[in-house]
Amino acid sequence: MAKRSPLTDKDGEVRELTKNDFNSFKPAEEVLPEELLAVLPKRGRPRLASTKKSVNIRLSDDVISAFKSTGKGWHTRINEALRDWLKEHHPT
Repeated sequence: MAKRSPLTDKDGEVRELTKNDFNSFKPAEEVLPEELLAVLPKRGRPRLASTKKSVNIRLSDDVISAFKSTGKGWHTRINEALRDWLKEHHPT
């Protein structure tokens, strides 16, 4: 592996980073002390207690169009509609 150029010059100025620089970086969890990691905010959305499963389902065009026309979050509304259906019906 070729030797990397220093990230800073003698005056402490950071040079422009290259694609190779980014490719060689390691995740913070691998290089920072655990004490620091413990106080840093976590990235991303917190995990839900109950996660959803990804499935493929074939729905009619009119059903999809109706839910999509309600705007962002239409997948969630389909999930809620199915959950409501389950309250009245008991598939076996």
